[in-house]
Amino acid sequence: MAELVNCPNCGKLYVKALRSVCDVCAREVENKFDIVYKFIRRRENRKATLDEVVEGTEVEKDMIVRFIREGRLHVSQFPNLGYPCAKCGKNINDGKLCGDCTDGFSRDLEAGDRQKAYEKRKEDREKAKYQTYSSMNDRLNRNR
Repeated sequence: MAELVNCPNCGKLYVKALRSVCDVCAREVENKFDIVYKFIRRRENRKATLDEVVEGTEVEKDMIVRFIREGRLHVSQFPNLGYPCAKCGKNINDGKLCGDCTDGFSRDLEAGDRQKAYEKRKEDREKAKYQTYSSMNDRLNRNR
């Protein structure tokens, strides 16, 4: 069921159905997409970087990145058109993190898992030591 909400861009009331913005803002986004797409489709602009596209089209960087993330602009066709990694800022074409940052997070997670396993083994050894001591105590008490 559709609901009545304010447009996050312009603040106007609209019925939220398929889009997250009002019709006027949706048309504006589509116009910006057309401007960007026409710009990078020109032979001389196919190898343009994100900053060059922003400068040439005057469309906001965030909007262009959104087009890439939504799959509307295919970076395979435009090799220099990427966006910054969320952690280090390195230029990427897919996801939110570059390969190096992803690998770093994986190593950190593995190190955490190894630390937890070490703590568990240590705890198990302490329990085993206590159980051995308790069973020896019980045998001594029975023999008295």
